[in-house]
Amino acid sequence: MVIKTRRPGIPITEIEHSAFCKSEDELPARPLAEELAVNIRWQKIPDQYLGSSAEELDERIRRVRKHLGKSVTILGHHYQREEVIKHADFQGDSFLLSQEAASLPDASFIVFCGVHFMAETACILCAPHQKVVLPNLTAGCSMADMAPMDEVEDAWEDLERVLGDPGGIVPVTYMNSTAGIKALCGRTGGAVCTSSNAAAVMKWGFQQAGRILFLPDQHLGRNTGLTLGISLDEMVVWNPFRRLGGNTPDQLRQAKLILWQGHCSVHTRFMVGQIQAARDRYSDINVIVHPECTMETVQAADLVGSTEFIRKTINEAPPGTKWAVGTEISLVHRLALNNPDKVVFCLDPVTCPCSTMYRIHPAYVLWVLEGLAEGQVVNQITLPENIRVEAQVALERMLALK
Repeated sequence: MVIKTRRPGIPITEIEHSAFCKSEDELPARPLAEELAVNIRWQKIPDQYLGSSAEELDERIRRVRKHLGKSVTILGHHYQREEVIKHADFQGDSFLLSQEAASLPDASFIVFCGVHFMAETACILCAPHQKVVLPNLTAGCSMADMAPMDEVEDAWEDLERVLGDPGGIVPVTYMNSTAGIKALCGRTGGAVCTSSNAAAVMKWGFQQAGRILFLPDQHLGRNTGLTLGISLDEMVVWNPFRRLGGNTPDQLRQAKLILWQGHCSVHTRFMVGQIQAARDRYSDINVIVHPECTMETVQAADLVGSTEFIRKTINEAPPGTKWAVGTEISLVHRLALNNPDKVVFCLDPVTCPCSTMYRIHPAYVLWVLEGLAEGQVVNQITLPENIRVEAQVALERMLALK
């Protein structure tokens, strides 16, 4: 039996985002009923899961995991809270986890502890017999939601009309986008990129056309373009709420890089002032940030790279080194715990976990696992076949680049 639930469009409100800003000592999960009491709007869940303590949830998850055996694989993104990530069979970033799932044909069910676009990517890559489950359907991504399909399609039509040459522009979308956006890239000659290979994919894009529409994160696109020698004068931002994105036809024709006006609500919190404060605190500090940060923050940092780059750099750093990190707090907290011989702390003194990742509470994980044990597939993520196929084309173009 499959229980299908329509994915609600739950926006990230300032109230919700601030509700989970706390000290590192307060990061451990509380019973779900207490977290829901701050007026956040998450997916409804049976009452029996609301009051369970962390210890009760942990024990029940372990018990049902043992019962399900190898038929279920749990994937945990790096930004997940500790109470969730400890149950994951594999930890990693979104694309690596999806590839891992696809390499495990014995797993009939993939429980993806991440956000919606990640579960969609797993659907694109996994075998037809594998069912992908997202514990909480309201676990979306604010960045992905900033590029709705209809607005991107309208923008693409406008660009083709203004440029007068369908081959004059190619779309490149960051992995943090919906399957529909990936599919648009697939059918229009574009590709997907990750934060690790954005430069390589952008180079490829310029070999295909004179311009790139980069979706949905303007900061990753701008920072990557600058590393390739594209000047700010050759970049424009596309605001979907304004005619032609707020640009004139001449500005669009002269641009090499058209940046969709999207951003990561976590990484834009990191500021140059925070970097200066870290340097004032420690003269020998190393500042490392994610390329989703603003241009000013990236330029003020010592090192810039993907989540995997940040993890590898700090894990392999010499003992005694000091690191101020500009990325999601759950990952930074885990890096600090795993590297007690180093000083590792978050650049932002107000620790705000990714509020959408935080929607994966252990109670939701238990709910979907116990459903599977009872023969019910709760919160299965599916894609129309044409979207899956076209999105896979865009992913394959990325993978073909070495």
